[in-house]
Amino acid sequence: MLLSVVIVNYNVKAFLQQCLHSLSKSRGMEWGKDFEVFVVDNRSADGSVEMLRNDFPQVRLIANKENLGFAKANNQAIRQSEAKYVLLLNPDTLVEPDTLKKCLDFMESHREAGGLGVKMLDGQGHFLKESKRGLPTPRTAFYKISGLCKAFPRSKRFAAYYMGHLDAEEIHEVEILSGAFMLLRKETLNKVGLLDESFFMYGEDIDLSYRILLGGYKNFYFPKTRIIHYKGESTKKGSLNYVLVFYRAMEIFAKKYFSKGLYIYGLRLAIWLRASLSMLSRLIRRLFLPVTDGLLNYLILLFLSLAWPALIRNDAFFYPEIYRLGVLPVYALLLVAGNFACRAYRLPISFKRTALGYLSGIVGFLILGALFGAQWQFSRFMAVAGGAICLGFALLLRLFAGRVFRKSFPLSTPKRKHYLIIGKSDESARVEQLLLREGVLPDHIHTLAVDVAESLLLEQIQLQRIGEVIFCARDLGFDHILRLLTLLRKTGAESKIVLEGGEARVGYKL
Repeated sequence: MLLSVVIVNYNVKAFLQQCLHSLSKSRGMEWGKDFEVFVVDNRSADGSVEMLRNDFPQVRLIANKENLGFAKANNQAIRQSEAKYVLLLNPDTLVEPDTLKKCLDFMESHREAGGLGVKMLDGQGHFLKESKRGLPTPRTAFYKISGLCKAFPRSKRFAAYYMGHLDAEEIHEVEILSGAFMLLRKETLNKVGLLDESFFMYGEDIDLSYRILLGGYKNFYFPKTRIIHYKGESTKKGSLNYVLVFYRAMEIFAKKYFSKGLYIYGLRLAIWLRASLSMLSRLIRRLFLPVTDGLLNYLILLFLSLAWPALIRNDAFFYPEIYRLGVLPVYALLLVAGNFACRAYRLPISFKRTALGYLSGIVGFLILGALFGAQWQFSRFMAVAGGAICLGFALLLRLFAGRVFRKSFPLSTPKRKHYLIIGKSDESARVEQLLLREGVLPDHIHTLAVDVAESLLLEQIQLQRIGEVIFCARDLGFDHILRLLTLLRKTGAESKIVLEGGEARVGYKL
């Protein structure tokens, strides 16, 4: 056997199914003859194992009874492999039909190559800078942690972590490969060893890449073929868990290869600093809307309590001080409480839940007035009008936050969004039936042929208010999908891919 592909899966059944489907379309490489596929499942609970046994019986399945982590799971398959090459591949990837053939041809013609990585694109076709990386030395790690790497993305010095000075379209020797796609020569693994199992998740690819260099081999970045890597299906980059796991992995690497002096202590400080910033950022995002709502509510109600009587009675202080300092703050908080009760502060932002929250607050205040008597009943008109005006400002605040800070405060997609299916008529009809079964209205489903002009696609997305574009994998090639994905960046529509005969749609979500 020339190649063993090793995939570690954990609760990403739909992505795994798409990945295996893309491997089955490989040109110049026959599954079962030229390459085999190991899938190591770390006790998934989403039906992944059943899917593999039913749909891909040719896969060499290793079903673990517990989550062993990335390194241990990969090593399980590598030890069983007798192939000349081993490819470590993430399940949330799609490979081009000629990816395996091109990569193996390069390795065969470059005996000095111990490992190889390819050009990786995200679900919208953007280049992923982790396709080529440098060794995280103390200085390089400092530049990354401090933000200098991000500030100077093309600097040879400051962006050394991502080797930002190297042309992404040219073949280069690099120091570190990504574990999402890592083609390895088996004789190299026999010499330098398998993945270090002290790394549970993250860092094991850095460690192995460095040992390949120490073993006298070279690592190459090979952009003559591409893969889509959806990324982050198990761990979100902004989460506290990601920060802790990733930087602890860097600490393990640093202890293994560098001095244990100030660098280690500095790295630990950076870990906890980043973790603290992550927690603070999450706290700010959670408190921003309720705190801002409460302040705006009170200021608006206070302004009305002064402006309305000044206009009608020519007496700005017609309402007593207890109303301004006692009743209005309680009313402002009741409006916020109504939003909490209606789950209006959950993301994505829902204008409907916000309106219900404010309505609940208004009703609650009126009921409170009826229960506690005249001291709470200064003006029902002011209560209703003030609550309505507060709602208007709250909706404007959410619209502003959703447009300007889309990632932190995403706006909810209407349930009745429109779908656009791109494929041949029979496959489009099948996908349409899947959507109808989900409860999508027939007049919210639209179709286009595979040879659609790009200008017409953009026109239809705008005209029909398309929220999700679905590509039929049976009818569109890898290059075609990538080209259309690039177009979708301008529209804000989600992109999904559905397999021939499959029901699940996977892809990039805004």
